[in-house]
Amino acid sequence: MVQLSDRSLTLKEFLQLPETQPASEYIDGQIIQKPMPQGEHSTIQRDLTQGIDGTLKPLKIARAFPELRCNFGGRSIVPDISVFKSERIPRQENGRIANVFNLYPDWVIEILSPDQSQTKVTRNILHCLKHGTEMGWSIDPEESGVFVYRPNSTPDFFDEPQLVLPVPNFAIAVELTVEQLFGWLMD
Repeated sequence: MVQLSDRSLTLKEFLQLPETQPASEYIDGQIIQKPMPQGEHSTIQRDLTQGIDGTLKPLKIARAFPELRCNFGGRSIVPDISVFKSERIPRQENGRIANVFNLYPDWVIEILSPDQSQTKVTRNILHCLKHGTEMGWSIDPEESGVFVYRPNSTPDFFDEPQLVLPVPNFAIAVELTVEQLFGWLMD
């Protein structure tokens, strides 16, 4: 995590800045650049996005978006995967998906990268839950485990291979075990 500015900006000022690679987030008046994803992170992000979208999109339940900027609650964050119920996806007048998402995701998923702050990731997930997100996952490839966060509840940790990971109620069609999730790293 790289802090790019010591000067406090407004969210409006931040959103007028050019995008960075990797993405920068606006948290508590500061610009913080996300770490560059590496192999494990990229593999899980790709396969999980495809798995969620492949299950929920055809049913018109929800869509999964990788690296989508979400602006809400005074922050601008870029979760690794943001899942939105179909009826909440912002649309242009012509019906196409909008470019700007000024709302919280229904399900937020973060994948830890080496040297990434677990605290920063957890704070972003808690911020999402505070503003309406139904569930958050923090995937730790190094530990082969997943923290699952729900509003007003103690987080749960899943690291036993046969355990089925909980999903939000709207995503009940998504069935994934810990072993399947981390098995993608062996393919």
